[in-house]
Amino acid sequence: MSVADLPEDLVPLSWLIGRWAGVGLGQYPTIEDFRFGQEVSFGNDGRPFLTYASRSWLLDDAGEKVRPLATESGFWRARPDNQVEVTLAHPTGYAELWLGSVEVLAIDNAQITGARASLTSDVVTRSPSAKEYDGGERLYGLVNGELMWTFDMKAVGQPLTNHLSARLRPAD
Repeated sequence: MSVADLPEDLVPLSWLIGRWAGVGLGQYPTIEDFRFGQEVSFGNDGRPFLTYASRSWLLDDAGEKVRPLATESGFWRARPDNQVEVTLAHPTGYAELWLGSVEVLAIDNAQITGARASLTSDVVTRSPSAKEYDGGERLYGLVNGELMWTFDMKAVGQPLTNHLSARLRPAD
């Protein structure tokens, strides 16, 4: 889909559209550090939101898949004044609403070549069987053609602490 085909409000988010894949690092005070592989996709069907899906898997020391890890899906909605709302659902019993802003940092030949989205959780709901999770902060950035992101989490009695980060490349 071309940027010209997007609803105007989504143009500042157009840098996310596509399929991305790469490797990340996970850590938290209550677990052992780990490496993970991840695939993320952002799409649009002409309506004023982006669809989002992510899946990840544990990697061994040789970079081979060991087992599935997290899966999440949702929607990114552009709001006035470069604001964004993100809804996410997880099969582990969570649903989240994230609020934040988008900044376009560089444009070359009418294409966004540098940008970032900063998000803070606004609402977290969890099922009675889900682990304690209170919220977090996420930062997504387009840097040198790669999608980089990080996630700081507040959960299981721990303060806001870095949990995940990854570097993803275009996979299409």
